[in-house]
Amino acid sequence: MSTEFNPEVVKQQIIDFMTGFTIETTPGSAAKTPDYRVHLRPGTEIAVTFLPGSDFADTVSTSKRLKEEGFAPLPHFAARSIRSQSDFEEYLKTLQGEVGIEHAVALGGAVDKPLGEFESSMQLMETGLFDKYGIKSIGVAGHPEGSPDISEAGLREAIAWKNAYKEQTDAYMYIATQFCFEAEPIIAWDKKIQAEGNKLPIHLGVPGLATLKTLMNHAKACGIGSSMRVLTRQAKNIAKLMTVNAPDKLVMDLARYHAEDPSCGIKKVHMYPLGGMKKSAAWSYAVTDGDFTIDPKGKGFKVNRDIG
Repeated sequence: MSTEFNPEVVKQQIIDFMTGFTIETTPGSAAKTPDYRVHLRPGTEIAVTFLPGSDFADTVSTSKRLKEEGFAPLPHFAARSIRSQSDFEEYLKTLQGEVGIEHAVALGGAVDKPLGEFESSMQLMETGLFDKYGIKSIGVAGHPEGSPDISEAGLREAIAWKNAYKEQTDAYMYIATQFCFEAEPIIAWDKKIQAEGNKLPIHLGVPGLATLKTLMNHAKACGIGSSMRVLTRQAKNIAKLMTVNAPDKLVMDLARYHAEDPSCGIKKVHMYPLGGMKKSAAWSYAVTDGDFTIDPKGKGFKVNRDIG
């Protein structure tokens, strides 16, 4: 990245980087959200997570509702929670019949013991059912800080397999990542997997506004490791961190990388609304609207509007 810091240039880089962000929800959150249109703008792509022990019927109903409210649902398919290929096909058939989806996210799923014949997202893709049911984009997992369930060699092999599979499908394929708290390890990971042959674009996970406690609990549950130390380093002002943690420095650093390094593989931001949809969406739109002020020393930025 350039060492020169021009606030006006960087501001536009941030706006460009955040524009078109995606976000996610859970069926549980959907039950507590009367109308997503209060928080999100028409056409926003919204991932619908599938948590262990969930009923896929909830994924269908949430996806249907999002479509009816004017959004593009991205339902998750968690391989280890799918009992059989026939069940997997029935899920896709139901979603197409009742919702008419175009996007999907294929993940292994946070289940220690598979419920059926699938152990990985790659096995889901091998069935060819995503293509059969007209899925136009498929997100696959990426782990900038590693995974507690997969070795480094296994992660390399998975990225290589997914790149090879891209040549067999007409769907747009991309890597959807965990959220992280600092840019440096993300940039290093991007360069590393590119050197190993990755050509899939990256949709980078960014944590939304949340309390320190919320971030730590979610990070532990997701198995996110080394960035946890950032919370400790930033804890000089505990009172502030215990109120709201905004990902401004992370977004600014990644926006500069995205704009200034032609080899950058990060193409989109995916927001994890850890502190709730309302605040994370409001913050994200303040950024895309340019309603924020950059710290002249490059330490981050602050949105100008009240986000609740």
